[in-house]
Amino acid sequence: MTQDTYRRIPSGTHPANLSPEYKSTPLRSPGKPAVVLPQSLSEITGPLLETERLDALENDLTKQRSGEPLGERIVVHGRVLDEDGKPIPKALVEIWQCNAAGRYHHPGDQHDAPLDPNFYGGGRYRADADGRYEFITIKPGAYPWKNHHNAWRPAHIHFSLFGPAFATRLITQMYFPDDPLLAYDPIYNSVPSGARKRLQAAFDMETTRPEWALAYKFDIVLRGRNATPMES
Repeated sequence: MTQDTYRRIPSGTHPANLSPEYKSTPLRSPGKPAVVLPQSLSEITGPLLETERLDALENDLTKQRSGEPLGERIVVHGRVLDEDGKPIPKALVEIWQCNAAGRYHHPGDQHDAPLDPNFYGGGRYRADADGRYEFITIKPGAYPWKNHHNAWRPAHIHFSLFGPAFATRLITQMYFPDDPLLAYDPIYNSVPSGARKRLQAAFDMETTRPEWALAYKFDIVLRGRNATPMES
């Protein structure tokens, strides 16, 4: 493993730190040019995550509580890949999301939608040797977020990926294909136009489980011309 493994990603794929239509970015984006620090070995050595133990049901968000959650059950799966399409084995993939009514199980979310006591909205999975991951969950609902008049976030699932150490964390969001709210969402539209489609999962009929759950495929490419856009 070399420092080149963690080289900085070129511009043109990922959203800018400052996206004025996304109202919170002016408050948190840097006001001055970044000072580039040389990467060192300490960034790729511990704390390591390869030995992190996962519970058997961490990737099935429908079985983490005492009963079945409400909403449409779905399977979300895909592969974690490098720029050449080769798998990234053992990547730690985690997700978090709101429930079917569009509300997060978090005290900061107080909008007028019901909580589901059987859905906490978080899961983890370690990719296999071929970079494959899979989650069973509930399709999230849209929700208001007060960014602008009548602002609604399209249905989405947050993804976080870890390599061997905490310094390798990447964060992105997965959207559902052709959601009409995407055209109005400043977060989705902060991504350069040529890369936005990479944030949309593909409906996957082959993996759909008959009479049980629809399926969506979302491959995550870590860098290169087909890289999945990541949050700064």
